[in-house]
Amino acid sequence: MPDHIHLFCAPNTFPDQSLKKWIACWKNRVTREWTNRSQISIWQREFWDRQLHRAESYEEKWNYVRNNPVRHGYVSRVEDWPN
Repeated sequence: MPDHIHLFCAPNTFPDQSLKKWIACWKNRVTREWTNRSQISIWQREFWDRQLHRAESYEEKWNYVRNNPVRHGYVSRVEDWPN
């Protein structure tokens, strides 16, 4: 999607690192690598997260992400969106 990103991630530390800290670190890293400096204000202040507990929930969220380009009118079929 041209205006947002979906990330599926899992903690690899114990105890779990705060997702807020992880997102801040990720945004910082991406911003430093961003080539178009005139677009440097690329982030929203907040983010939305969902904790997935079972395989059905994961599949539901994955299908939501896959269907985003269709919902937004970029393509008529999921298969038409480049990977």
